[in-house]
Amino acid sequence: MQRLQEAKRVHEIDLPVKVVTGSGALAKLPELLEALGSYRVLALLTGPTVGPTVGKRVESSLSSHGFEVHTHTVGAADPEAVNDAVNFVREVGAHLVVAVGGGRVIDVAKYVAHQLSLRFVSVPTAVSHDGIASPAVSLKDVDGYPVSKFVKPPLAVVADIDVISQAPHRLLASGFGDIIGKVTSVRDAILAKKIKGEYVGDYSLALAKMSAAMVAEHAEAIAKREPEGVSVLVEAAISCGVAMAIAGSSRPCSGSEHNFSHALDLVYPDKRSLHGEQVGVGTIMMAYLHGLDWRRVQRLLRTVGAPTNCEELGVPPEAIVKALLIAHRVRDRYTILGEGGLSEAAAWKLARITQVIP
Repeated sequence: MQRLQEAKRVHEIDLPVKVVTGSGALAKLPELLEALGSYRVLALLTGPTVGPTVGKRVESSLSSHGFEVHTHTVGAADPEAVNDAVNFVREVGAHLVVAVGGGRVIDVAKYVAHQLSLRFVSVPTAVSHDGIASPAVSLKDVDGYPVSKFVKPPLAVVADIDVISQAPHRLLASGFGDIIGKVTSVRDAILAKKIKGEYVGDYSLALAKMSAAMVAEHAEAIAKREPEGVSVLVEAAISCGVAMAIAGSSRPCSGSEHNFSHALDLVYPDKRSLHGEQVGVGTIMMAYLHGLDWRRVQRLLRTVGAPTNCEELGVPPEAIVKALLIAHRVRDRYTILGEGGLSEAAAWKLARITQVIP
């Protein structure tokens, strides 16, 4: 009966129109944009590191094909950066937003396009998390509190394996950590479905679960930056984006492990660890709570060179515990942490058993 009711729900699914990936994919961007329609004035958002290199290359390529390109550098993913980018895109009269950069640039471009009722094209230069093709946006409010929005996915994705392979290894490892987190996010979604009656489509969960399985299978190739491994990481990130689009929320790909990461951002704002790195460490602990093989998660993270404990994250033990204590309140989303969360004693025990606090 429940499956029949779910099947009757009216559910609109927005997906990217085109995905181009592989070696040399960047060269396909101009003809892709020409095929997409009358987008002649482009706002190219990029980051301070990739802007002078890949950003300039893209700007030159698009300009030589007759596009009017206006470039803006995004330095953060906070309200001020979003407002600056909104004003820039509006002032240049852009028809389309093109994001060339990592997760921060793509998130800002995604939200700016949403606010101005425009579409955007995702050109990732790294896969540090699963947002390159998703409708989900992770930003920070004025108090540094995580804000998640659900908007339209990119109109298209152009992921050049040659470019992404040149990103710092830490970013690849972070992306791996974010995607391996689907091991617990899927379990949390199933738990919420059983206990709270929350609707989550089985197909979206299967896609998220498969993405984690694929990157796990190719962990060594990812660690060595082999083309096959990087391709799998990119395709897994895209599959996660599709899973979220099908689900109509980030639920299949964001559970207790993400709540821990967002909580750590709040309790230890001076941290230098990346989102995907924190998610990976969170996955170790949440896998333990779910009764899964947390040691395997730990081994996989070590294989790709991702952090597995607080020392490697550069975070004091007390911050890990504080994050565990508030993680259940970060989002209104039922997970293995329950509605009351963990006691302080339980949080210390969890972190020590899983060697997150050595």
